[in-house]
Amino acid sequence: MTRRLFHWLTCGLLALLAHLPLVAQANNIDITQARIEAGDTGYRLAASFQFDLNRGLEEALARGIPLYFTTEVELSRPRLFWFAERSIFVKQTTRVSYNVLTRQYNASVIGSLQQNYRTLDDALSLVKRPMRWNVADYGELVAGETYTASVRIMLDVSQLPKPFQVNAINNRNWRLSSDWKQFSFTADK
Repeated sequence: MTRRLFHWLTCGLLALLAHLPLVAQANNIDITQARIEAGDTGYRLAASFQFDLNRGLEEALARGIPLYFTTEVELSRPRLFWFAERSIFVKQTTRVSYNVLTRQYNASVIGSLQQNYRTLDDALSLVKRPMRWNVADYGELVAGETYTASVRIMLDVSQLPKPFQVNAINNRNWRLSSDWKQFSFTADK
């Protein structure tokens, strides 16, 4: 009986190890910097990300399919005898597209900034090194309290045109995301 159990555990472990490279490939955006700092009107996220688009994503972009990158920020306050209190959850989406007629890339933060670029690397700089943006107003956080900030970024396939969403869900090349990065900060105002 123990020999059979050992055999099944060994097979299970080997199967798990065989899938580890796939999991590592799915999370291929690195958060190189993330911090919350006080700004003029509230608390802002200062972050930078490192990633490269794979060939499939570059080809889709060159054919006119826009790519959407969504950055999510969650601020929570730890409590002694209960789960952490989720104080703030915000997200910002950046759209990167290519115009075949003008042969220019366009990067825009949904709802505000829009700019044209000559190269893909220049357009992706808005995603990799985004401008600081407000994640909370001063009145939304308690001054002097320590909060846990969680940040992540991902290629948001839910915003793709419907025919491409099905392909993106089933295709590993369209899985581009980071892990959650957590750090503490103290609200000072």
